[in-house]
Amino acid sequence: MTVDPFTDRLARVRDRFAATLTAKIDGTYAAIPRFPDAMPAAAAAVAEAYRCVHGIVGVGPTVGFPASGKAARGVEDILRTAQQQRRGLSAEEITRVSEALQTLRNVAVGELQAADLHKSR
Repeated sequence: MTVDPFTDRLARVRDRFAATLTAKIDGTYAAIPRFPDAMPAAAAAVAEAYRCVHGIVGVGPTVGFPASGKAARGVEDILRTAQQQRRGLSAEEITRVSEALQTLRNVAVGELQAADLHKSR
């Protein structure tokens, strides 16, 4: 640890973010079957996914994961309208969310690997 408490706290936040990033993406991906507008609890599932992805968008760039934050914004943009309208997703929106989540997963894996390489130096 360093002498600077701010730097130490930021490092802990970064480590926690990195440790949970994959699980957040996987959890959102696993929730997709609950997103169709015809599902009774679809609006709640979309809102939960939106909050999860919004956290990646907000925190990622701050703690050194800018590409993950940008990729998460793509997912967030698709979920935002449905979340604001308190509804599930159309079939087309589900396809777009699935594709955007796969992009986010790929980007996150790359940044996590780079962070591990940087840590080991």
